[in-house]
Amino acid sequence: MKGENPTRPSDAILVARIEQDRDRPQAEAELCARFRQRVYLYGVRHLHSASDAEDLTHDVLAKVIERVRAGGMNEPEKLGSFVLGVCRTLLHERWRIESRRTKILAKYGDTRAAAADASTSEPEASTALLPRVRSCLERLGDRDRTVLLLSFYAELDATALARELAIEATHVRVIRHRALGRLRACVEALEELAK
Repeated sequence: MKGENPTRPSDAILVARIEQDRDRPQAEAELCARFRQRVYLYGVRHLHSASDAEDLTHDVLAKVIERVRAGGMNEPEKLGSFVLGVCRTLLHERWRIESRRTKILAKYGDTRAAAADASTSEPEASTALLPRVRSCLERLGDRDRTVLLLSFYAELDATALARELAIEATHVRVIRHRALGRLRACVEALEELAK
């Protein structure tokens, strides 16, 4: 396949190494390195919080490794799809628990705590801006969106980002600068429309 690293073992080989306990720690570290960033960005996109995305990443990778160790991968060549499925499952489980918690607090919670939460919530302007930023991020091209997410959510500097994307660090800075300009222009246009 074009662009594939010939020295990198396939997903199926990685799964086999873990299942058969052949240098398992190394194979598990490779699995984590291969999927960590993707899971993290999935978490950031859906949870809108870097710390929550980190928690999700840890939970997903732990669950995947546990399943692979147990020999539970029927189609090891589809490891990427399996990881995405675990992401979705754990995310829905998290939302279900949060929804139940919110309902319980609304029904039985201390009204003083709810009032305190309301008084410390984000200002209206910031809350109104978030949907616009999300919408504009989705309108950006894949490369621009990836660079911005890796820069500001994953907090990678230009050098680390260049390694991740296999491009020059100076090119990363140019892409980031232009993407920020497009993002800002889009948000400002949406603000004008909202007036």
